[in-house]
This record gives sequence, structure tokens and C-alpha cells, in this order.
Amino acid sequence: MSLAAYCVTCCRRLGTSTPPPKSNTYWKDIRNIIKFTGSLILGGSLFLTYEILALKKSLTLDTQVVEREKMKSYIYVHTVSLDKRENPGITYQARKELHKAVRKVLATSARILRGPFADTFSTVDLEDHECAVWLLLKKSKSDDRAVRLQAVQEMVEARHWHDYQFRTVAQAYDLRTLIGLARSKGSDLRFFLPPPPLPSLKEDSSIEEELRHLLASLPQTELDECIQYFTSLALSESGQSLAAQKGGLWCFGGNGLPYAESFGEVPSATVEMFCLEALVKHSEISTHCDKIEANGGLQLLQRLYQLHKDCPKVQRCVMRVIGNMALNEHLHSTIVRSGWVSILAAAMKSPDIMEASHAARTLANLDRETVQEKYQDSVYVLHPQHRTSEPIKADVLFIHGLMGAAFKTWRQQDSDQVLTEKISEDETRYTTCWPKTWLARDCPALRIISVEYDTSLSDWRARCPSERKSIAFRSNELLRKLRAAGVGDRPMIWVSHSMGGLLVKKMLLEASQRPEMSTIINNTRGIIFYSVPHHGSHLAEYSVSVRYLLFPSLEVKELSKDSPALKTLQDDFLKFAKDRNFQVLSFVETLPTYIGSMIKLHVVPVESAVLGIGDLIPVDVNHLNICKPKQKDSFLYQRTLQFICETLAKDLEN
Repeated sequence: MSLAAYCVTCCRRLGTSTPPPKSNTYWKDIRNIIKFTGSLILGGSLFLTYEILALKKSLTLDTQVVEREKMKSYIYVHTVSLDKRENPGITYQARKELHKAVRKVLATSARILRGPFADTFSTVDLEDHECAVWLLLKKSKSDDRAVRLQAVQEMVEARHWHDYQFRTVAQAYDLRTLIGLARSKGSDLRFFLPPPPLPSLKEDSSIEEELRHLLASLPQTELDECIQYFTSLALSESGQSLAAQKGGLWCFGGNGLPYAESFGEVPSATVEMFCLEALVKHSEISTHCDKIEANGGLQLLQRLYQLHKDCPKVQRCVMRVIGNMALNEHLHSTIVRSGWVSILAAAMKSPDIMEASHAARTLANLDRETVQEKYQDSVYVLHPQHRTSEPIKADVLFIHGLMGAAFKTWRQQDSDQVLTEKISEDETRYTTCWPKTWLARDCPALRIISVEYDTSLSDWRARCPSERKSIAFRSNELLRKLRAAGVGDRPMIWVSHSMGGLLVKKMLLEASQRPEMSTIINNTRGIIFYSVPHHGSHLAEYSVSVRYLLFPSLEVKELSKDSPALKTLQDDFLKFAKDRNFQVLSFVETLPTYIGSMIKLHVVPVESAVLGIGDLIPVDVNHLNICKPKQKDSFLYQRTLQFICETLAKDLEN
């Protein structure tokens, strides 16, 4: 302190003295330089401190997930690859050192130039080659949706990762990333952990008995007649089956099983199908889905799915239940935790179009990141089934006819060569669903949807005897499901076969009367009819002669030529279609069709296929093959493709 006081005193003395003018000017310049330099150093220091803190904050990776992984007892076994390129030799070490040097150079330049090279830094103590994995995980949890989608896409394209890196990601990502990877085309199945172990069955219990208990635990009140019928039938048949297996009782099929057994084993798949069909109906009710989940239904259905790998019908039924449950967003986390996503991701890669489409529907209902629509039971997206960056500009909807289905109706026409030779994997030669393969490839900007509904020729062969669904009832049901799937939000074309064309006409008329459905009318550009009986069919006239039509169903009765409902539908739609100026293309068969093994029938004659507007083209095929082109270059497909492209030309250009 004394030294400081002495210095201050000396300075004051110097200040009060009268030195020569030159010395005074010299010290004044020194003080100015010191002031300027000090300010510059202080300001620069503050600026650099701020930049360092800001850079540290922006580059800090949340290490919670890393710390959690460190606490786990995972053991990663390093397997030596047979590929010489992956062995850590001199070349590998040189590449690693080169990458490290380049990264340091880029990092230094980014600091100097304040460039956007932030993603290469982290406060986590990780190996250099692991930074990319954790940075992608960080991006996948970003608040920015575009960043999240880009991170998922980069993960899918990461072909050079090792097994342990895929396993690291599989243990650290969140629900959105998991669903995104499952719906991304080309994603590696190593991204998905195997499902957790299933709980053991109770002693003296079988999977049939567990299914029966699950079904019995669901509410049995306020159900429609068909759900009640399926439930009571399943409980009755499963009860008789279990009694026959355990007690050796005589069992002759009960209410509906087409077999007779004595002291033998009842076919388990048949009994399980009854229970599954009932569960499908129950899963359409949101509160029942909660009960299914609470009573261990997800694990039980997974056990059933794995048990029947050789029975696609059972697996598809199980997938329908999971797809219906996925319509309820509050169940998404439970479905993911139960391990279903890894099963669905594997099913998406199946060459079987039906299996892949059922899995695609379920995953689309789980994906709330890129999908706003909800696909209810029996509504299937044939294209695109994966996440895509291509904009979807229009919809094409396929509606099958009597005794048809969402997939088999639209398969390629069978030929002798296909029947005698093994079907090639090349879909250009043969396809089990030409809208999914041919049309999707020719028009990738389309969303292609196919719907399914139950029909029967006879009441005694109906799946639900209490079910009496008229065309009007079915049209309302399909209209509701299609609107939930976003149909009407884009320009669209309807493609229909047989009775499906009558449903399309009824749906459009119904939509025109309901303001909330007006977008469907406004965006309908055209309709394709494949052998649609606008004026009735000869099918109902053979109800006595043909054993399948001994008791014709309501659908068949409505197709009779003297049906007043059919005539009213035709008159109303013709006037409506002319007013709306719909583009219409119609095909009609010229060859008879075998009904059963005895009757040969011209189902839809040319005069019945005349709508009154648009072109009508006769084709030398029968009623079943009118919507099944022989080849991709056949007239049927090429004319259909031409109509779709011309009708949607302006929409596809925009």
C-alpha cells in the first residue's frame, strides 16, 4: 500500500510540474494508446468468453442417455468380419488417423470463421467414430420436425455401421424414431430389438383357453348382432373343443365347425380363428381395446402370431386386431413396449403382398409423425407403404365386387404357364396385385387404396347369419372409413368391379347429401367400371338351380333386374354424374363364367353394363377376369392406365 501511495504522489508531482512541451505530448500519446488497447483487450475478452460459452451450450450433447447405457450390463461381443476391408489393419488405422486430422482442421476453421460445424463437437467422452451415432440420436429427438425426419433418413442410409452401433441405436431411440425406422424403405432389421420374452402360460392351460378367457373378459353389452354372434360362437366352440381335448367327449362340431371328432384332437387353428374373428370385431371399439391390452392381449396375440408362422390366415387376423388397436393413440407406447414394432418391420419386408399390407396399415396408424390419416379395418394402402419424400398428388380407390377381396380381385390373370411353372419374383412377369406393382411404378405420385368388405352369395354361407347388409348400409360404412383415411382431400378416381360399382354410385350419392362429405364429390375426377350390372344381373335368376344360391343373400337379391332399389340408384346417379361432368370408362365381359361346377352364366350382359355416359368397351374375358389383365402391356391395363393419366393430368402436373 505504501508503494502504491508513493507512486500516486510522484505522479501528482509530475502532473503539477512544468516539464518541457515535448515530454508532455509524449506521455499523452502513451495514455491514449493504453486506453485504446485496454478497451480492445477487455472487449475482445468479453466477446470471446461469450462465444465460448454459447458454443459450449450449443455443442453440449445430453449425456443422460449415455450415462444410463454405462450403468447397464450389456456385453457387446466383437465378431471378426470375414470381409478384409473391415479388419483393422494398416489401411484402417491410416483412414482413422486421416479422418481425425480432417475433423480437427474443420473444427479449427469453424472456430475461427464461426462456421456451422457444430455437430462434430460434444462434451461426451466418446470415440471419434461413435460421434455420428450419438449426434444422429440427438437430432432424432430435436424439436424441429424436419431435423427429426432427416436424422431417421440418415440412419436408414448408414450402411457402414457395425453391429454394436445398430444395437446402441436400438437401445437409445424414442418411439417416434422407432416407428420412423420401421416405416422407412430399406431400413436394417438390426435397428430393432427382438420382442421381450413372453410370460409363461398358466399350468394346465393352453393358448386356446387363454384366448377364450380374454374373449370372455370383454364387455358383452351394447354390441351389435354380429359381434354378439361371433363372440357366442367362439366361446361355444372353444368350450366344446377344450372339453373334447381334456375329457374325450363326443363332439360333432357344435354350431359351426365343419368336422366331427371323437376322442381326438380338434383342429386348434379352426377354434382360434373363431376367437380371432370375434376379437377383430371387438377391437373396432375403443374401450374394448383398452380391455384387451389390460388383460395381456398384446402378448397373447404375439404368442399366437409366432406359433402360426405357417398359417397366414391366422397371422393376418392377429395383425387386424393390432391394427385396430393402433387407431387409439394412448395405446401406442404399450404396443411398442410389447415388441410388436420389430415384428411389423420384418413383415413389411415380406414378399407376400397381403402380409406386407397388413403390417403397413398398422405402422401407418402408429406413425403420427408423417401420417395424419387413420386406416380403419379393411382399408389398405397399397402405395406408398413406406415413408416417402415424393408428394402424393391424387388418390385411386379400388372397390371389389361380390365374393371379391382387397387383393385377390386385382391380381394378374392366371395363365397355364403360371400354373405349371414356379412364379418368378419378377413382378413384371406376374403380380398378385397389379395396382400395387404396375400402377404404383407407372404413377408414383398416386396414393392407391383398396378396401375390403364381406359378401356372400347365400344366407346359409354368410359369415354372420344375422348380418343383412344392403348396398345402402355398406356404402355408409365404407364412406365413413374412407373419410377417416383422408379420402376427399385430394383429387381421386374410383375403380370398381361388379357390385363394387353399385357401391361407388351409392357412396357418391350419399356424399352429395352430406355437407361434411362434400370434398369427396368436389375431388372426384372419374370412375372406372369393370362389368358393373347397372341394370341388374342374371345371377339372382339362378337362385333355385344353383346350390350356392339356394337361399340368395340380400346382395344377390339387390342385383335382380326387377329390383326397384337398383333402378332408382341408376336413375339418380345418371342425372347426378351428368351434372358433375364425371369422366367415366366402362368395360364389360363377353364370355360366360362358371358358377360352381355345373352352371355357366353370363353374369353381366352388355346391355346391363350400359351406364348412359362415357365409353363402354367389350372385352373377350369372363366376369372374374375382366379386372385381371394378362400382362402389363395388355389392352385392359394400358387402357386403364391411359384413363387415369389423362383424367388426372392437370392434378399430377401441379
